[in-house]
Amino acid sequence: MNRSQLKRSRILKMAFSESTRSDKDEPFILKASKIAAVVALYWFISISMVFLNNYLLDSKELDAPVFITFFQCVVSVGLCWILHFLSKLCPGFVDFPSLKFDFRVSREVLPLTVVFIGMITFNNLCLKYVGVAFYTVGRSLSTVFNVLLSYAVLKQTTSFYAVLCCGVILGGFWLGVDQESVAGSLSWTGVVFGVIASLCVSLNAIYTKKVMPVVDGNIWKLSYYNNLNASVLFIPLIVVLGELKSLLEFNRLTHLHFWGMMILGGVFGFAIGYVTGLQIKFTSPLTHNVSGTAKSCAQTVLAVIYSASSKSALWWTSNMMVLAGSFAYTWVKGLEMKKVQMPPETQTTSTQKSKEDSAV
Repeated sequence: MNRSQLKRSRILKMAFSESTRSDKDEPFILKASKIAAVVALYWFISISMVFLNNYLLDSKELDAPVFITFFQCVVSVGLCWILHFLSKLCPGFVDFPSLKFDFRVSREVLPLTVVFIGMITFNNLCLKYVGVAFYTVGRSLSTVFNVLLSYAVLKQTTSFYAVLCCGVILGGFWLGVDQESVAGSLSWTGVVFGVIASLCVSLNAIYTKKVMPVVDGNIWKLSYYNNLNASVLFIPLIVVLGELKSLLEFNRLTHLHFWGMMILGGVFGFAIGYVTGLQIKFTSPLTHNVSGTAKSCAQTVLAVIYSASSKSALWWTSNMMVLAGSFAYTWVKGLEMKKVQMPPETQTTSTQKSKEDSAV
């Protein structure tokens, strides 16, 4: 094992490693403050990224969603190189994995990149056509596709309660589409893009697990190759879709404000991976999913307030169904995982204790 494999990024240590200090040694107030700060940072980055992307995609003057997505990938690649350079310049302060390009690794990551391109492209297209308010519902079928793909690809069955939660999500999705139609603001194009984006999110999770060993389990190296491959593959798409012409005709192409917002969008897109890992490290995967569900609720409320629009009770019900179904699914899967991980003797003792309690 070489030295570069032994070195760990301080960022990765902060995001994924176990704390070297026990909970007993750390005051409760300090621990709670850290968790609150991390959750607040995750909410800020995630919500800001959605609103910023909506601002960039909603421009009537520039109809180039693929170019915007391409530029965000380029920014992510650039940030990887900046961090790599800083790790060389200040090894005691910043550490980052080596980014020496390997064509074999790039080729192995390519299938994931194709799915990744579909995920971020259709995700942005959904946001462009449905707006932030309906975005949570429009992109709500990822959990349902997770269940379907787990059965179709991995032959893994899902419990009745988990399927029931998916039914609630589907019901909320259908009701949301119906209420958008009643309000006259439904975009079937956006809905279709949202469904495809949800499918790509599920496929992305599967392919990420498959490709991770190729990059030695390093999430930053995977991000680098993924975004680099995507940056190259996006170029012919931009030309074929005619976005190059739209870009050249854009009257704010030389404005610093426009490029500043574009760069900021790329920075937020890169940062979301870091703050996601940070939140999981300071809380747990279950708490992270709960936080994400609550964040989606706050995001929807902020979008409705910002647009000063009035929504019906059934419209809000559809959102609550999607959020409640997602939360319940996360909770059910968390309980199932704990049950699987529990030692047999513990399960026996637990069952015996339950019987004794019921007898009393």
